Amino acid sequence: MIDDGRAIFQQIADSVADSIVDGSLGEETRAPSTNELAAFYRINPATAAKGINLLVEQGVLYKKRGVGMFVADGARAALRRRRREAFADSYLTPLLTEAHRLGLTPDDVITLINERSSTAPEGDRP
Repeated sequence: MIDDGRAIFQQIADSVADSIVDGSLGEETRAPSTNELAAFYRINPATAAKGINLLVEQGVLYKKRGVGMFVADGARAALRRRRREAFADSYLTPLLTEAHRLGLTPDDVITLINERSSTAPEGDRP
């Protein structure tokens, strides 16, 4: 992390969001503080705060005064919904556009996906 060309605050927000989506940071549990994130990634606390504030603006985190930031109820489902939509926009729309150009039906695409899934290496299978 902290090197893929995206803004560091965005990478921080994505890292915390990843933890929520994968369940390692549960709803209504305390999120890492900006100081903890800054120390862990060796970045300015203001940069970490910008990433955390992005998640607050999205309703993923909320502040308990004097205690810290917490994962909002429903945050995991909301993040998964957003990521599903982003996945469809980034991958499925171009896939279906190309399939249409090639004259493939949705069933043809499903067949291709199933064929590729069954031959994918064990660690790469869904």
